[in-house]
Amino acid sequence: MSVQLYTLRERLQEDLTGTLRALADLGFAQVEPFSFTSFGEGGADLGRALAETGLAAPTTHQHLVGLSEDELDAVFAAAAALGVGRVVEPMVGADRWGTADDVAAVAAELNAAAVVGARHGVAVGYHNHAHELESVIDGRPALEVLADSLDDAVGLEVDTYWVAVGGQDPVALLQRLGGRVVALHLKDGPVSTDTADQVALGQGRMPVADIVAAAPTALRVVELDDSRGDRLQAVADSAAFLREQGLA
Repeated sequence: MSVQLYTLRERLQEDLTGTLRALADLGFAQVEPFSFTSFGEGGADLGRALAETGLAAPTTHQHLVGLSEDELDAVFAAAAALGVGRVVEPMVGADRWGTADDVAAVAAELNAAAVVGARHGVAVGYHNHAHELESVIDGRPALEVLADSLDDAVGLEVDTYWVAVGGQDPVALLQRLGGRVVALHLKDGPVSTDTADQVALGQGRMPVADIVAAAPTALRVVELDDSRGDRLQAVADSAAFLREQGLA
């Protein structure tokens, strides 16, 4: 079980170490930073806070697509120094998912990034939003088409809520993707595009237990993009739900 730190972005800006300590107190041993280089040069401030709180960051979000080889080399070197094992591209814009050729070009960039990452012992991932599912190519969602062209060093972090918003069944998609899925973003709500509608796990419409069962070995990352309530409390409630259901 992990938590995407974007959920607590305002708290992190106010008190990085204190926020991470609050997560550790909730029983989290792992977190997933967003743009780790935002926290000091090469993520140095984040590294110190992780060390102080005893937390690990096995995955992180960081843009990779569109970077030069030298820029990629710097990202992966910094990630390796933080103990990160996989850098996940958080989003490639909707204009690049319309055709099979578009998707193949995205895959080629991710595969090329993975070659650079391998020099540092760091793998690559891709995280979806709704548009990769709304785009259907030859009867299949573009995210699934992407999976066909990815090297083994590139895994998928499937944001199951955005899969549902994109009009696809997250359980069925996970079953089709199989071992390509290395991590899940678990969130809940009414399955709407309004991120403020998101709630703690178990309080919305998402079939969380079925989702986890469809990708049982994937890292389970709790996330809320936004909420009308306190997001730290929602994270606490989500962790409690996962434990009560035997999912963490």
